[in-house]
Amino acid sequence: MVVSQKVHKRAVIRNRIRRQILAGFQTLLPRLSPGRLLVITVKPAALECDYHKFLQELEQLLAKAEVLDGHS
Repeated sequence: MVVSQKVHKRAVIRNRIRRQILAGFQTLLPRLSPGRLLVITVKPAALECDYHKFLQELEQLLAKAEVLDGHS
C-alpha cells in the first residue's frame, strides 16, 4: 500500500494513514470476497479522519463495490 506525497509531505503522517487503512482491512478481512485485487486512493482529506471514520468509509466503499459479505 502506498500513500502519495500529495497527501502529506511528512512520511510519519503518511505511514500513520497507511497503518489505519491496513488495520481497517484486517477488521473487514473475514467479510471480503476472495480473489479480488483492490486499489485504494487516499485523498488529502484523510488527514482529518480518525480510525473509526476510516473504518466506516472503507466499509461503505467496499459494500458499494460489492466485495463485502460474499458478493461475487
